[in-house]
Amino acid sequence: MSAENTLRIAVVDDTAEDRALLFSLVSAWAESRGVRVHMEEFPSAESFLFAYEDECGYDILLLDIEMRGMDGVTLAKRIRSEDETVQMVFVTGYSDYIAEGYEVAALHYLMKPVREEKFRTVLDRAVEKLKKDEACLTLETGEGLLRVPLYRMIYAEVRANYVTVHVRTQNADILTAEHTVKMTLGELERQLDSRFLRIGRSAIINLTAVVRVTKKDVYLKDGTALPLPRGAYEQVNRSIIGL
Repeated sequence: MSAENTLRIAVVDDTAEDRALLFSLVSAWAESRGVRVHMEEFPSAESFLFAYEDECGYDILLLDIEMRGMDGVTLAKRIRSEDETVQMVFVTGYSDYIAEGYEVAALHYLMKPVREEKFRTVLDRAVEKLKKDEACLTLETGEGLLRVPLYRMIYAEVRANYVTVHVRTQNADILTAEHTVKMTLGELERQLDSRFLRIGRSAIINLTAVVRVTKKDVYLKDGTALPLPRGAYEQVNRSIIGL
């Protein structure tokens, strides 16, 4: 969210009636929640990209999928490559594209005609997710204090009397940086939220970075495989489902 706590929301849909409906639904939701919003509407993916080049920083995108010219999924991939935190909601009359949504971390699919109650719930989730993405981890390194967005932390592990935090670099899913600090894993854990889970005595993982879980190991987005203590398999799966 912007410094003024105003949500920037863009509606991208090639049907004027659908844009008008979403505009009115957003306005009603904002009034009911006491949220300030700045809304913009675009009749095509291309028109949105033209505006985006001059001024990015949108908080929520409401995207139609099947549009003339560039479709909504292609647009979402373009934007996601540059912006990790924008919340994308596909508003569509088709259910054939759900798999593509995982590639861009879409928050939700809303089927047309949009039900107002469901729409409000999705916007509530988007705001909550934005707040989570603003949370930062404060680390005291040899070079001074370092603030790391929590969503970029992949995992942390104990090394001797130190903790090494592995952080995904901006806009790069597989490139990571390591920050080693003199603190306990418990001290680090107190700065984290429900996205993180301690596995055994020596590691904390970001559940949103998990790509596969076996009885013996948990595999993370950066290619790391961490051993699971006995009995942790079920706990990891329950925690992921509960996110």
